[in-house]
Amino acid sequence: MKLNRSDLLFNLISPVYGLFYSFQRRHYAKILEKVKDVFDPTKYHTVLDVGSGTGALASVLSEHGLHVTGVESSTGMLKVADRQKENKHVRFLRANALERLPFEDKSFDVSFASYVAHGLRADERKHMYAEMSRVSRHLVIIHDYNENRSLITSFVEWLERGDYFRFIKVAKKEMKDCKKVKTESLAFSSCFSEVKVIDVDIRASWYIGIP
Repeated sequence: MKLNRSDLLFNLISPVYGLFYSFQRRHYAKILEKVKDVFDPTKYHTVLDVGSGTGALASVLSEHGLHVTGVESSTGMLKVADRQKENKHVRFLRANALERLPFEDKSFDVSFASYVAHGLRADERKHMYAEMSRVSRHLVIIHDYNENRSLITSFVEWLERGDYFRFIKVAKKEMKDCKKVKTESLAFSSCFSEVKVIDVDIRASWYIGIP
């Protein structure tokens, strides 16, 4: 798998992300407690964390008794994740959701992508949604920004030249319009039968798709 500019950037700044690992773990733990009526970990067994970064979310999911696989394209991020003691039961793989994920259809009960979607172009996001839908049985959860953005976030995202400003306006519609290709007939089908959005923090939402 070739390194792209994003991988090179995240390899470079992965030590900085590592400094926020404990803070992120506490943040994710609070959110999972808050939304347990929407996502009850006891009802599921296997979880895929797409763009798992330092493994903060993966570790919290693992502590809820879930069998977690994290996929990340940045080798720097994977090294940080592997060093965390809370990730000892998490399986990490180097893979990219913008390509075909190395899993069979419906390999996982649930798949997550946390703060990944907003940094991608629209066509890349739709590919990621389709792949997550393909490998998931029950839920696809996109944890990302909502429109209650801060000035600092807006400035940083402007500097990064991502698609943040468009994403927060069209996320739900984009997921509803997402199509995936059936491998044999090449016919297109919807990625999700239903899409709903819930606020999980003042500046973040879960965009939930039912495959």
